[in-house]
Parts: sequence; structure tokens; C-alpha cells
Amino acid sequence: MPTASAARAHARSVVDARWNRTAREEDVIDLLLVVSELVTNALRHGGGLAGFETTPVTDGIRVAVRDHSDEAPATVPGPDPGGMGHRVGGYGWPLVVRLAREIVIDRLPTGGKTISVVLPIRTADPSH
Repeated sequence: MPTASAARAHARSVVDARWNRTAREEDVIDLLLVVSELVTNALRHGGGLAGFETTPVTDGIRVAVRDHSDEAPATVPGPDPGGMGHRVGGYGWPLVVRLAREIVIDRLPTGGKTISVVLPIRTADPSH
């Protein structure tokens, strides 16, 4: 997937297929924001996008983005609203930290890294 737009479209199609268009729109918006940030960061700061995967899990979607850089997103000490025990620089990464859970950064033995996160997807309440 060469662009953030293509990655967002793919993620949306996975949600639509898994939840048959019953996913809460606010959860889908959060998912698309995180996909945009991770893919854009890979393109801007990670030496290019090396891979993109979305996998439905029990209560959400796991997103994995691979790039060519060994550098993890910058962090600085201090409290953050996401409870991860640190604050981070820039605008995109703090958004990822706030919206996603199960954030894992794996450095690859062949170089580069994979950042994987889980975004919760809840079913829309049909009574609203």
C-alpha cells in the first residue's frame, strides 16, 4: 500500500466486511486516524512503507505498519493521557498513543521496525 489513503480504504473495507457496516462510526474514525498517522510516519520518518496489515481481533482491529527505520518514535519523560508513562513529540504519535491500545514496536533483525496497535471496534447501538 503506497499511500495513507489506500491504507485507510483497506482498513475501512476490513471493518465493513467483519462488522457488516454495524461498527460505531466514532470507532471507525479513530481507526482511520491512527492508520493515517502510522502510514504517514512510516513514509516521512521511517524510510518508506515496507508493509501494512490489518487483522480483525475479538473486539477490534490490529494494525501493523512496517518501515525501514530502526528508530522508534521519540518519547520524553512525563505523564500522558494514554497512561503509557511517557509523553511523545509531534502530533501524530500522541494521537496514536491516545486512541490505540496494545502498542508494540518490534525492531526487525533485517532492519526496520513494525509498529502494531489494536483499535477497539464496537457495534453500533441500533436503538439510536
